[in-house]
Amino acid sequence: MMLAIGTLFAKDETRVSKHTTVSAGNISITYGQPSKKGREIFGGLVPYGQVWRTGADEATEITFTKPCLFAGKQLEAGTYTLFTIPGKTEWTIILNKQLKQWGAFGYDKVKDQDRMKVTVPSKQTDDVVETFTITPRADGFLMEWDKTSVFVPAKAFY
Repeated sequence: MMLAIGTLFAKDETRVSKHTTVSAGNISITYGQPSKKGREIFGGLVPYGQVWRTGADEATEITFTKPCLFAGKQLEAGTYTLFTIPGKTEWTIILNKQLKQWGAFGYDKVKDQDRMKVTVPSKQTDDVVETFTITPRADGFLMEWDKTSVFVPAKAFY
């Protein structure tokens, strides 16, 4: 049940989107996959400049099995909650140590547990991606939805 109280909402912990875990190399990501369904996504459903859970329902969790260079910064192995702040030309990528969060509703209460914040460019594409997709690769991960594509470099130390 969603209960509006000013700008705060009580959370509904019922999953409404498909969930998946994807892995490649040093990276494993568990996230909800919302669909576009004719909606304007970035700058609409997902506002620019606001913290987003980076998927649907529970906040996305990302695991690095080895230390890596994450967008050029050293990151220790571990599991993090992945938040993003979408922008028109760049996104802020946030790795937070507080796991098992529902959406980004409580982010302000745990932002002191941010392990890393980096900024990466976003690209507009000609093709529409209907379902939010994260694709891990040996050199990072790619996020795609609607007509937006964002690559985050993350290369394990060997």
